[in-house]
Amino acid sequence: MTKIQTTRDLRLEMMAVARGERKPPAGANLKSYNSVTALVRLLTDENRDLLAMIRDRRPESISELGKLSGRSSGNLTRSLSKLETAGFVEFVQSGRTKKPVAVAKSVTLSIDPYSIHHDRVEVA
Repeated sequence: MTKIQTTRDLRLEMMAVARGERKPPAGANLKSYNSVTALVRLLTDENRDLLAMIRDRRPESISELGKLSGRSSGNLTRSLSKLETAGFVEFVQSGRTKKPVAVAKSVTLSIDPYSIHHDRVEVA
C-alpha cells in the first residue's frame, strides 16, 4: 500500500509522532506520494512498456535494457531511478553490473473524487 498525502500533512504527522502526541499511523512505513498526479505521471506508456520489457525479457544489465528499449542511456537511467524510488523496480548487483528486476505485480488506485486526502495507491 502507498499513501497519498501532501508534504505539509506528512510533515505535521511526523512532528506529532515525534512529540509523542500520537502513535505512528498504520502504513507510516509506506512510500508516499504527494498526489495521484505524481504517480500517474510516472506510469507513462513508455515507462509501462519499459516495466513490461524488464518483466518479460529479463535483461541482465541496464546496458542490455538500453539496447532492447532503444532509449538513450540518460533517459533510461532517469526513468529507472524514478521507478526504483516508487517501488516498481529493484536492482540486483551482478559483478560490475546491475540487473533491473520488475517487482510490482499490480497497482490499485482508489480516488476519492471529493477530497485529495483520502486517495490511496496499492503497489503489489
